[in-house]
Amino acid sequence: MDELATIARPYADALFKAQGSDLAATAVWLDKLAAVAQNAQLLQFADSPKVQVDQVFDVIAGVAGDPLPAAARNFLRLVIENGRLSALPEIASQFRSLKNVAGGTTDAIVFSAFAMDEQAIGEVSAVLEKRFGRKLAVKVELDPSLIGGIRAVVGDEVLDTSVKARLEQMKMALIS
Repeated sequence: MDELATIARPYADALFKAQGSDLAATAVWLDKLAAVAQNAQLLQFADSPKVQVDQVFDVIAGVAGDPLPAAARNFLRLVIENGRLSALPEIASQFRSLKNVAGGTTDAIVFSAFAMDEQAIGEVSAVLEKRFGRKLAVKVELDPSLIGGIRAVVGDEVLDTSVKARLEQMKMALIS
């Protein structure tokens, strides 16, 4: 993982500097490309010596869906030509970190047992921002194993108010 981080850093830095005026849109297309690049079959296809750069590019661009902006096409072609497709998810992660630092925000992942509407997400976001003392970019993921409540991960900090966590605490109290 450290090796990927080292490989990804210059790409993320260069993209951040080049796209300085449009970081939000860049983050959207970069996340989309990173999600596609995580596919093991695609990586195997891209690593094949029989496959041309244009073929890999066409497959990824096709899977990504909407027509990619010129900057996205150029960046994707550069990553493929340099054989760094496997580092694309890490590039996206580092780019997001740079974007967050520039915007004064931190990524937060909220795991919820049930789907949340926009109002609930806004309320949870406000509470978490007050609790952690910083502006958060909240992403919600479903985790039915929580039974109820939420588990929030902000950087290396975790706030777990789920029913599952409370049951585990009760279990530990009864055992000891």
